[in-house]
Amino acid sequence: MLIRVFYVSNAVGPQTTTVTGSILKTAQAWNAEHGVTGVLCQGQGIFLQVLEGERDTVTSLYERIAVDRRHSHVEMIHCENITERRYGQWAMAHVSLSDVDPMGQIEWPEFDASSVTGLLVMARVDELIASGTVIKAPD
Repeated sequence: MLIRVFYVSNAVGPQTTTVTGSILKTAQAWNAEHGVTGVLCQGQGIFLQVLEGERDTVTSLYERIAVDRRHSHVEMIHCENITERRYGQWAMAHVSLSDVDPMGQIEWPEFDASSVTGLLVMARVDELIASGTVIKAPD
């Protein structure tokens, strides 16, 4: 059974190109091997991520992320069963919100992780993909 999980977390420390590159490189390799797809958006000290894959695999991955020291206040904001992947072309895409500043602002002032719906998050992630640049991890 496939599921899609959205979570938000606060970054511990600065969101530098080096940190993001390390996260992406590790995520892309692990996810490709384990059939996980998704998108990572970042800015303002916040990570917003979508994970898709087999239930057990995604659940285990989310549990690892929840205790990862690079994140704090990890909160799952939506989980749903799916029949098809929305972000299946990426082992882990990264939406660059600013070509100049890796601390680019996520323009979403009404965002409240405690009350947002999964459909709203998915729509917002799609907007971020459309307005940002999807990149691969550095070699």
